[in-house]
This record gives sequence, C-alpha cells and structure tokens, in this order.
Amino acid sequence: MNTPLTYKSAGVDIEAGDALVERIKPFAKKTMRPGVLAGIGGFGAMFEIPPGFTQPVLVSGTDGVGTKLKLAIEWQMHSGVGIDLVAMSVNDILVQGAEPLYFLDYFACGKLDIDTASTVIEGIAKGCELSGCALIGGETAEMPDMYPSGEYDLAGFAVGVVEKSKILTGQTIHEGDVVLGLASSGVHSNGFSLVRKIISRLDAAHQSLPNHLDGMEFKTALMAPTRIYVKTILEILKHHPVKALAHITGGGLIENLPRVLPAQVGIELKRASWPKTELFDWIQQSAQLDEVEMNRTFNNGIGMALVIDAKNAQSCQEALASLGERVYEIGRVVPHSGSGPQVRVL
Repeated sequence: MNTPLTYKSAGVDIEAGDALVERIKPFAKKTMRPGVLAGIGGFGAMFEIPPGFTQPVLVSGTDGVGTKLKLAIEWQMHSGVGIDLVAMSVNDILVQGAEPLYFLDYFACGKLDIDTASTVIEGIAKGCELSGCALIGGETAEMPDMYPSGEYDLAGFAVGVVEKSKILTGQTIHEGDVVLGLASSGVHSNGFSLVRKIISRLDAAHQSLPNHLDGMEFKTALMAPTRIYVKTILEILKHHPVKALAHITGGGLIENLPRVLPAQVGIELKRASWPKTELFDWIQQSAQLDEVEMNRTFNNGIGMALVIDAKNAQSCQEALASLGERVYEIGRVVPHSGSGPQVRVL
C-alpha cells in the first residue's frame, strides 16, 4: 500500500516558511515609513501616496541580481545580495526623479534554508533603509525539483512617486552641458557571467586569484553591494537643476547614457577623468578586453551619471561631495549628427 503523501513529504515545509516570516518581521519593521497601511503578513501590501503632491506620478521598476547569486551561493556570501536587489530597482526609478516608496521581494528556492533566507532578506531590508523605502511585502516560494539544493533566486519590485512637473526627461539637454559621474562601489550587479567565466578559466589554468584588490579581500571587493544613490540624489534635486540621470548598469556608460539624451546631442567622455580601480583593471587584463568592450559591459567605476548645465556643475559637484559621494566631471554634451554612437569615450 502506498504511503500517504503530505506537502512536506513532497518537499514544501509550510512551518519553515512561517518561521521565516516571523524572523524577518523585525527587519521589515525598521523600514516602515509614513504611508504604509498594510505590510508583511497580509495578502496584499497597501501604501497611501504621501500628501503634498498636485499631480503625483507613480514610477515602478523590477529587477533581479543575476548570476552574482551563483558566487554568493558558492562562496556563502549572502548578506550583500539583498542590497543589490533593492539597489537595481530603486536606482532605476530614481533616474526619473522619483522617490522610492515601497519594495516587494520574491525569494525562490528548492528547499528553504531559514538561516540563508533570513540573511538575504535582512540585506533587502538594509537596502530599503538605505533608500528610504518600506519593505511591505514579498513572496517566499519553495519549489522542489525547480532549483538544486542550496540554490535560490531573487527578484524585486519598487514603486516610487514624483510630481509630474518634476519628472526628469533629458529633453532640455544641450551642447556644453556637463556630465558628472558618481563612483560605483565595484562591479555592482552586472557583468557577473563574464566575471565567473574569468574565475573559471583561471581555475582551469591553475592560476590563483588576487588576495586583495583596492584594499579589500578579493571576494569582498568583487561582491561589494551595489551603491544606492537615492538619498543623495533626492537631496541634490531639491537645490540643483539636474537635467537627467542615468543608472549605469548592463551596457555600461556607452549604452545607458543614450537612453536619456535627445537625438540631436551626444556625449564625449574622458576616460582619464575618473580613476581606474584595481578591480576593473584585474577584470580587463584577465579577460583581455579592449576599452570599448569594458565600457559597454561594466560600469567601469561610475555607477550613476548626472547631466547639468555648465554654470551649475561646480556647485552641484561640491554638494555631492559634501553628501559623501566620490564625484568626477567625466564629460561634456556635444552635437550629434544622427549617425554613429551617441556616446564616445576618448
């Protein structure tokens, strides 16, 4: 006679899921902000648009962490990927001038490990704190046979708000405007398929990895969480006439800056205007990449770019520095004929 089957014997542990929810509630509680009406534990998260807006526009973004998770799992370095998850969405909606309001996460695995999941979600809550948005909901999915033992995947969704008249469109950008670049914290969350290929090739050739890069242990430098620019940029937008922002993710400077440019202009970047880190130097040399490929694969040291009128550039740069950003004047806006790349690195 067949043994009776239960959900737990099929590989799904409801009690473990409930225990995880209880463990993460204190992390989520730290992210609460005015506007939250219903958060963790309900069927749906509710948030009230803050008062003071005449024509509020909601801006949303969703993303994951990509194959950086493979290294996080292999190296047992789970604490930073939650910050990465939040950063990828909140930095994206920030470029339209939006203030992030709330965040929802999706954690999927084959078998739920409460300690690992808790560490990841604690990182998500930390990312929400850094960006001033509330972690008010999410989903934990335990799916046997979908994921190998010990592996998991992440996705996230952020919603923000901006006054309609203050949406950053880039349409007023003109020749002579200045491009300011804000330093990244490292590779962030793009290009890790190539990074992992480099590591695999070095391992196959019995070549060792560096012990340290940029004053940090190699793995720490490579896995550094994506920098979250939200609070700094929102403060800057209150006092400086920024024309456009670009979050430098997959595609690098070459492919992300054109997304905010009118057709009649381009940008010339001066590569010598910001420092090259040991981390990106190691990547370039190990993969034998030319400058074009480096600049279209990685952020190459610049995680967020800002376009502003030349007469306001210095005061904006000084304000960014005073708020703790490493900021560089990396380029200028130039005329563009409509043919050829809109962004060139000189």
